[in-house]
Amino acid sequence: MVARPGRPWLPDPVIVPETPPPPTLYEWAGGHEALVKLLTIFYGHVLEDPLLEPVFRHMDPHHAEHVAVWLGEVFGGPAEYSESHGGHAHMIGRHLGRGITEQQRRRWVTLLLDAADEAGLPGDPEFRAAFAGYVEWGSRLAVIFSAPGAEPNLHEPVPRWDWPVPPWQPPSP
Repeated sequence: MVARPGRPWLPDPVIVPETPPPPTLYEWAGGHEALVKLLTIFYGHVLEDPLLEPVFRHMDPHHAEHVAVWLGEVFGGPAEYSESHGGHAHMIGRHLGRGITEQQRRRWVTLLLDAADEAGLPGDPEFRAAFAGYVEWGSRLAVIFSAPGAEPNLHEPVPRWDWPVPPWQPPSP
C-alpha cells in the first residue's frame, strides 16, 4: 500500500494501460498497394461489363491508381488526393453531367464488392460493413452529382470514413 498522509484508507491507484486506437480502414485493408490491386481488378471488370463500359470507355490509364489514392484518403490514409489530385471538388467534377443511372450504380457497387473478394481484402464483418457502407453512400452521391442541373458544394473536404464498430481482435496474450 502507498502511504497517504491523512488518508490511509484510500486504496492503491489502479493503473489501466491505454488501449491503442484501432487501425484505420486504410491500414486494415492493406494500404495503398491493396487498394491499387482492388481497383485494378475492379476497373478490368468494369471495362468488360456492357452496362458500365460505355461510361468508363475513355478513362485515363491511371484511373485505378487515382481512385486508390482517393479511397486511401477517405479510409484514413495519407491526404494525397487533397494535396495532389484536386480534392473533393475534383472528384465531384469527374461525375458532373454524366447522368449515372440507378442500374449503373447498382452494377458498379456489385462489381466493386466482388472485386474486394477477388483482391483478398479483409473479410471480417466490421471491415466489410464499413467498406460496403462507403460504397453505397458514395455511389448514391455520384448519382445525385451526375444528374442534369446538379450543383453540389465543391468546397467540401474529402470525406473520412471510419469503422461502424471497431474491428474485433482477440485479446493480447
